[in-house]
Amino acid sequence: MASKTSESRKPQASPLKNGYLILYNAVSASIWASILFRTVAVYSRHGPAAVPLAVASWTLWAQSAAGMEVFHSLLGVVRAPVLTTFVQVAGRCTVLWAYIRPFPQVAQDPAYTSMVVAWSIAEVIRYSYFVFHLSDMLPRALVWLRYSMFFVLYPVGILGEIRLVLLATEFWWLHSQVVPYITYAALTLYVPGE
Repeated sequence: MASKTSESRKPQASPLKNGYLILYNAVSASIWASILFRTVAVYSRHGPAAVPLAVASWTLWAQSAAGMEVFHSLLGVVRAPVLTTFVQVAGRCTVLWAYIRPFPQVAQDPAYTSMVVAWSIAEVIRYSYFVFHLSDMLPRALVWLRYSMFFVLYPVGILGEIRLVLLATEFWWLHSQVVPYITYAALTLYVPGE
């Protein structure tokens, strides 16, 4: 019979899996930190209209790369729920690919800068949290940031997303009579679903 101490310990992850996850999260944190610093620098010098020129491609591809997290969950590499992970990644990717990329002029609205700053801060905190957690060196301050900043960053990010989607929907009317109605219906589910 196993002792209580060995029963209460978490199972050891394989060094290869652990190393991969540390690398994945460290690279992701670095990319989002770069997006954040670039956004702040461009915004402070040139205002919100210049921000998309500096970070739109990076933001699009960094968020698209987060699709890997759905596969991580699906394959059991991490214990995150597949559906929740998919909805979160798909929501952001839809904003970027279906609304901002076809109509880049909407990204000149200050809501784009707010959204990117909120996403970037959230992702730097989240990915850094995983790096330190997987390395068994998790600072309490990072735990506090991860679970406290949500209350500020979530509303800022989601309000930016909604504003940009609504702005882009005005352009969608010129191309489709269906997409705007689908958008309005989807927005009624958006906040609770995200």
